Parts: sequence; structure tokens; C-alpha cells
Amino acid sequence: MAMKGYVHIYTGDGKGKTTAALGLALRAAGAGIKVYIAQFAKGMHYSELDSLQRFEDLITIKQYGRRCFIKEKPEPEDIAAARSGYEEALQIIKSGEYGLVILDEANIATYYNLFSVDELLALVEAKPDHVELVITGRRADPRIIKRADLVTEMKEIKHYYQQGVPARKGIEM
Repeated sequence: MAMKGYVHIYTGDGKGKTTAALGLALRAAGAGIKVYIAQFAKGMHYSELDSLQRFEDLITIKQYGRRCFIKEKPEPEDIAAARSGYEEALQIIKSGEYGLVILDEANIATYYNLFSVDELLALVEAKPDHVELVITGRRADPRIIKRADLVTEMKEIKHYYQQGVPARKGIEM
């Protein structure tokens, strides 16, 4: 009998939401659980793409973004990429093929109206009972938080970005 899958939210303004989700992906893969990671609003090359290739038999990662626009307004192409990712992620979740599905930056996708909170909630409700679902990103909508089984808020206390340190390969990207 398969174990029950729960809905996790990793949100907040602090660093570590994607990192925590990727750590869970590695743990799941180590236990032989198939993992699907959909990265919304991300199209840039991040080092985790290289690392996760080593687990291609258990971990699939796809990006549904053209670039990182977190501080800008999304363009129609950004919306189209995210919508395509949403539709694919919905089918992946419904299939039940993956024991862990991670929707990286899905909270940001709803915040920028790449797809709606109602659509994200519909995706959560489409989840088979055995699938563990993780939704990351700042600004999680209160309705998503209410629906989740586990919510972790990353709170920034201090960050070296404030001293002008840019994102570093292998650490932030």
C-alpha cells in the first residue's frame, strides 16, 4: 500500500525555498521515488540542472520560463510558457506516475497572474492520494496556505545581497 502524500508550501522572503525542495527531491530519489520538478518563471541555467542530470532515471526537471523576471512585468511569452507548464504539470500529477511533484515558483506564477490561484488549487485537488506535492515561491496566496498540510516560511534576517554580493554559481544559481 502506498503512503499518503501531503501538500507542502515553502514560501517567504528568505533564501532556501527551492533549495529545500531540491533536498527533498534528492531524499525521495534516494528512496527510489520518482520525482517531477516544474520550474515556473525560470528559464536561466541554474547549477541544479547539471546536478539533477545524474539522477535522470528518477528525477525529471523542466523549466517553464524564458528568464527570471521576478522584479519586472511578465511578457505574453512568459505567460504562455507558464501556462504550458501548468497544463503539463496537471497531466503529470493526474497520472500518478511520480511520487513527488515539485512546483517551483508556482506561488510567484500566481502572484504575477501567469495562471490563477484557482487553477493552482484545482491542480492540488487533482493530486492522487499517494502523490507528495511541494509548491514553492514567495507570496503564497492565503487560499493555498489554508489548503496545504505543511507550510514553511523562510524569513530573511540578514543577507549578503544587501552588501552588493551578486548571485554566485553553485550557491544561488
